[in-house]
Amino acid sequence: MEIKPTHALVFGVPGPTLDPETKRIIKDVDPGGFILFSRNIKDPQQLRTLIDGLREICTITPVITIDQEGGRVSRLKELGEEPPHAVQLRDVGDLELIERHGSLTGQLLRQFGFNLDLCPVLDIAFDDEAENSLRGRTWGRTQGEVAENAGVFLDAMRAEGVLASGKHFPGYSGATVDPHYELPSVDRRLEELLKAEWAPYAVLKDRLDTVMMGHALYPNVDDSGLPASLSKVMIEEQLRGRLGFSGCVVSDDLDMGAITKGWSLGESVRLAVEGGTDLVLICHRLKYAAEAAEAVANIDSKTIAPNLKRLQALQEKLSPPKEFSLERFREIDSEIGGLRQDVLAKGAAPVESKASHSPVEDF
Repeated sequence: MEIKPTHALVFGVPGPTLDPETKRIIKDVDPGGFILFSRNIKDPQQLRTLIDGLREICTITPVITIDQEGGRVSRLKELGEEPPHAVQLRDVGDLELIERHGSLTGQLLRQFGFNLDLCPVLDIAFDDEAENSLRGRTWGRTQGEVAENAGVFLDAMRAEGVLASGKHFPGYSGATVDPHYELPSVDRRLEELLKAEWAPYAVLKDRLDTVMMGHALYPNVDDSGLPASLSKVMIEEQLRGRLGFSGCVVSDDLDMGAITKGWSLGESVRLAVEGGTDLVLICHRLKYAAEAAEAVANIDSKTIAPNLKRLQALQEKLSPPKEFSLERFREIDSEIGGLRQDVLAKGAAPVESKASHSPVEDF
């Protein structure tokens, strides 16, 4: 099984079924995976049929991923119960409930054929009300609390055969604008990041299958003028070199305003891969897939060789889907509802949504 440069590309697809044009684009480009959103989800059998169809088109075992964190960033709540928010579990402080959340998340995803969940969030909650896209999604107010809670969640989920992704390195906690709209600039020094935001990554690096790079400038650490998601300094020198992370690096969505307002699709794909990114998320512009494919095809073979080696290693970790059972889905869904009630019964406060956060729902 040959890993090719286009296998670095992970696309969103437009709807709940695979229309002929979508199939044609996928076959022509031969991507390495797909990310699904609420727009792709109508009912349990439909979702499994869609994922099976995506698998059949690909020349390798595709990464099939989703944002299933809990709370408002839970794409599968379209089908049933909404799991508790990370903040609610954090505030209750019961590790057994966090472990249940991780286990049920893994069981649910395996039913549909997902093999990678883009979580846990490892950002620290310096301010629960900050306008930085993190409301309700953070596992702790300190680096130790984040590492412990997120570690329990990811261990339980991985035990069910679903890989994990720590996000959003180097951290959105210090951002003052939402990267879905604008490119943040975070005024943190290296020593501050090492003590706080990066400490959970250092603790969990050997248990994280992937790490997602965030779209933010860190001028006190990296003078390249590039956001961390496109920067070799932040990916290779800091995450891989200084912190010793050896797994795959995933970009945050290159269709977010933080990137689209400054770089073309082809340029951002090239910079991300040359910087050390192994899986590039392009969540909403499948019609421009050929441009992305051309960008990775033109990268020097020696430059992209380490990326392809890491993708090969990731292939060997991907679990096959469980045999689909509507009855089993309903059992898991009921258990998720019970978990949420147990969390609320322990005093967890409701997490209010804000209109300004709507892109996180299905961006």
